[in-house]
Amino acid sequence: MTAEVGTHLRSDARDNRVRIVLAARMAFAARGADVPIREIARRAEVGVATVYRHFPSKDALFTEAFAEQMAVCSAVVAEGLAASDPWRGFRLVIEKLLEAHARDREFRAYVAQLPRTADSTADRDRALRMLLELIRRAKASGDLRPDIVVEDIALALMANDGIRAESPELRAAASRRLAALMIESFRATPAATPLPPAVRLPLTAR
Repeated sequence: MTAEVGTHLRSDARDNRVRIVLAARMAFAARGADVPIREIARRAEVGVATVYRHFPSKDALFTEAFAEQMAVCSAVVAEGLAASDPWRGFRLVIEKLLEAHARDREFRAYVAQLPRTADSTADRDRALRMLLELIRRAKASGDLRPDIVVEDIALALMANDGIRAESPELRAAASRRLAALMIESFRATPAATPLPPAVRLPLTAR
């Protein structure tokens, strides 16, 4: 009987953790990193104390809620850094990050809230270090403008967030064109490379 009770309690704890993570992801996406823990607890249908038993801080919860998006971001940057040609690797990072940002609402929420989370994580720090190293190599190759900084990539993602399209496919297509435009603006010597096809978008402010 004791073993059955223990197993049941562990199962309840696992279920609570899953509900908390799902509720946190939805809450962060809807209200940003400033959403109170009590709101996340309400969505998960658990007490605030239960949330803190699983996650010691809101930043720890944020990291868990967006672990998949963090993994995607790290994998894209690692792929770019592994490219033999730094400029090609830099282009790949811009193209893939903007496409993931365009297609995945949760990825957009993750990126939007990164600057507003207080604590850093090892995975986040590693991805940033890799990105900074890729930028350094692309500058050293002479292909990337010497005045480009990592915040310029954040600007590209912010611009990408402003795309309004009738379907995810059109949003991704518009994002590819924006990525091409951004890449040319980052290039030390812009080339007359053909852009992807334009997408008809509503000419209205957000």
